[in-house]
Amino acid sequence: MLVVGEKINTSRKSIAAAVEAQDVDFIREVAREQAEAGAHYIDVNAGTFLDKEVDYLCWLVEIVQNAVDLPLCLDSPNPQALAEAIKHHKGEPMINSISLEKERYEALLPVVTDRPCRVVALCMAETSMPTTVEERVQVGAALINRLTSEGIPVEKIYVDPLVQPVSVDTGMGTAVLGAIDIIMQDFPRVNTICGLSNISFGLPMRKVINRNFLALCMASGLSAAILDPTDEQLMATLLSVEMLLGGDEYCENFIGAYQSGRVSTI
Repeated sequence: MLVVGEKINTSRKSIAAAVEAQDVDFIREVAREQAEAGAHYIDVNAGTFLDKEVDYLCWLVEIVQNAVDLPLCLDSPNPQALAEAIKHHKGEPMINSISLEKERYEALLPVVTDRPCRVVALCMAETSMPTTVEERVQVGAALINRLTSEGIPVEKIYVDPLVQPVSVDTGMGTAVLGAIDIIMQDFPRVNTICGLSNISFGLPMRKVINRNFLALCMASGLSAAILDPTDEQLMATLLSVEMLLGGDEYCENFIGAYQSGRVSTI
């Protein structure tokens, strides 16, 4: 299970303040905490600074990669910001995200085909946010077929079925689970990814909801998640479910995390 650490996002007040103040030490510490907690990629997002996003995203790439020896998930709906940020990235990044929206697709295609990268393919078409399993599967399949025809290896594609809050529509959880299951069956070498915490927006006991939804998603075949790796109970759920699903040979990852104290025993 690939873990993308979500915390360096300027939608968080503390991160926005640190980015605006160019507080290198604070950003480095947040990056290190996530790396030490088990993240495989660190997400960087400066999208709340519309006028300065390009400069701030490039700054984050350099600061974070100087702090941790991990690749980054470059997270923006702005093709220009992604095109510039990728120039500063060492190694193979993850680009989040391309969609079927015509303008966005055409602007981002040169970015994701210019150099090796992992690509988050958002199940979003021109019309509206998807609500059903079928809508997600249809858009996801179209994106996979288009991207592979452009030379992107299917195993580098991470389809995001767009998690939406169950507080708005209680069918959103099952819609995502159904889409993950079908996409993973129809395209065996593709990956799926989701922004986990969206599911619990507007509800109490969000961490409990997130943990249980993660387990259900993994059982449906989810291969990556954007989440808070410093949440020890969440990581305990992730590692134990991965083990129970046969994805942790000799239970080494689970036992290692327990022995190092990286997961909660409560």
